[in-house]
Amino acid sequence: MTTLQATRLVFSREIAAKLRDKAFLFSTISFLVVLIGSIAIPAWLDGGPTRVAVVDGTFTPALRAAELEVHETGDAAAAEQLLRDGEVAAVVLPGPKVIAMEEAPGEVISLLSTPPQIELLEAPAFDPAFTIVVPLALAMLCYITSLLFGMQIAQSVVEEKQTRIVEILVASIPVRALLAGKVAAMTVLAFAQVGLLAVIALVGTRVAGLDTGLIDAIRPAIGWFLPFFALGFVMLATLWAAVGALAARQEDLGSTSGTVQMLVLIPFFAVIFMRDNAAVLTALSYFPFAAPMAMPIRIFEGDAAAWEPFAALAILAVSAFAMLLVGARVYQGSLLRTSGKTSFMAAWRTKSTVA
Repeated sequence: MTTLQATRLVFSREIAAKLRDKAFLFSTISFLVVLIGSIAIPAWLDGGPTRVAVVDGTFTPALRAAELEVHETGDAAAAEQLLRDGEVAAVVLPGPKVIAMEEAPGEVISLLSTPPQIELLEAPAFDPAFTIVVPLALAMLCYITSLLFGMQIAQSVVEEKQTRIVEILVASIPVRALLAGKVAAMTVLAFAQVGLLAVIALVGTRVAGLDTGLIDAIRPAIGWFLPFFALGFVMLATLWAAVGALAARQEDLGSTSGTVQMLVLIPFFAVIFMRDNAAVLTALSYFPFAAPMAMPIRIFEGDAAAWEPFAALAILAVSAFAMLLVGARVYQGSLLRTSGKTSFMAAWRTKSTVA
């Protein structure tokens, strides 16, 4: 069996095992439910256009121009009864005078008032609230997915060592094929899950009729997020496999994986808390461990020049290759050490005889 054939065999085995794993299926379904709910619930709670009863038709054109649902009636008492029955949210009487049940209908009042002329030099293309929600969602998706799938890689490696299955595996296939197949399988699954969530987010926002300005702004951000995430995950995946190989038991994984967890955790919090600092966020968008979160956020906010994503992606690709070499050496140097926890330096110095 060639190395490529062995890699394909491990890849198929890992994919099949994960697709039968109830925890993996549950987490994927949970992500989908949360995403669909976050899109559908606000649209459902919106309840359509505000319904208003109008006694004097003078105000009807202005209210309908704002896409309110207008019920014209010539009787003030009948209009008030519609309000008490919950058929309308407000009644507009001549004057104008607005009647409501418990709180003043700000939307109707603003339409009947004469506002001052307003000019915004940098008017946002969508609701400003999304400038907080979207960056947080992108960073959280990258962070949670990297952490969950990374821990699964490490746990899988430890399980194979603890049960001594790894000794049988490396007797049949090269260590590099075992590592490559495992990393490739988890990368494909992670990318597929994130890609599915991205597609559902784009389709869901359009079906729900959300702001088209938001859709236009989020599309390029998600388009760049996918390759950044894929390279970033590959960079971390081999390191997760390496720290899994350093452990001899599941109990050791907490101490051996601490460094890699910090490589995921610290960039996440740096991006979240320093998002309003343009200089820091720009620097983070070129730092390999933070780039999958920081650069898509800058693209969404329109702060990145056209050439910057390409430059950051190139730096990330070089870093991913370097981390692959480091992780592979540590993995090969510690995989067959099953008697106890292996230190990083001991694994680094050990030259595998079963590469």
